[in-house]
Amino acid sequence: MAQVEVSAKDVMKLRQKTGLSMMECKKALTEAGGDQEAAEDLLRKKLKGKMETRTDRAAGEGRIGVSIDGDKAAIVEIRAETDFTAKNEKFVDMTQNIAGAAKDAGQGDVELPESAKGTLDEIRITTGENISYARGKSFQGGKFASYVHHDGKTGVLLQAEGDVDEAVMKDVCMHIVAAVPVPQGVSPDDIPQDLVERERKFRLEQAMESGKPQEIAEKMVEGGMRKFFETIALVEQPFVKDPSTKIKDLVGSGGKLVHFERWVVGETAE
Repeated sequence: MAQVEVSAKDVMKLRQKTGLSMMECKKALTEAGGDQEAAEDLLRKKLKGKMETRTDRAAGEGRIGVSIDGDKAAIVEIRAETDFTAKNEKFVDMTQNIAGAAKDAGQGDVELPESAKGTLDEIRITTGENISYARGKSFQGGKFASYVHHDGKTGVLLQAEGDVDEAVMKDVCMHIVAAVPVPQGVSPDDIPQDLVERERKFRLEQAMESGKPQEIAEKMVEGGMRKFFETIALVEQPFVKDPSTKIKDLVGSGGKLVHFERWVVGETAE
């Protein structure tokens, strides 16, 4: 069988998920015939399931912008070719202005607002770089909080309802940026089903390979899945500033976290 050619882009994509070296990722992809999920499972088996599920080594330069106005909010990503441009005051202001325009575009994915196209072109001309609007999303209803990391490359927009303290929401935003593993949903019910099924299948295969009977293996898997949900569901995670407190305890019974977006520059394809 001919060896599959593995592209640098595919290797980088696997590296972003696993945090492992380019060489290890390329080897796994080659062994898996280029299949991303199969390669990730190979790496997990070699590391006995202790591999982090995700890292923040996304490629690309740019900035995340968030704008909140009462019960409306938006998050956007603007790309640049260099970090120098992404940190430029005009670029930072432009990103924030685009986020402000996006929040008035209605609920859901947002295209580049017409009012921002001229500014985008102007910065393209002055920098000589390919400045691009990568994505944007707007939300309505409830209350919002946000946090953008000091380098501008990671940002969180959090939506809640009920009696949730503003300072608590800000802390939760910072937790979402810092938490390892990165939360994949607000509650266990929000975890994507394909991720759940893949994890269950992986754990069952591991248990069966260790020689356990099917019935015992399935019980082991269910216990492991409870731990899995505690690990990646936001409200079940220990608060990074105080691991003795879970996020759901921090929020309290008077309010509810509804949704969050955690964006990293370059983590999605153009």
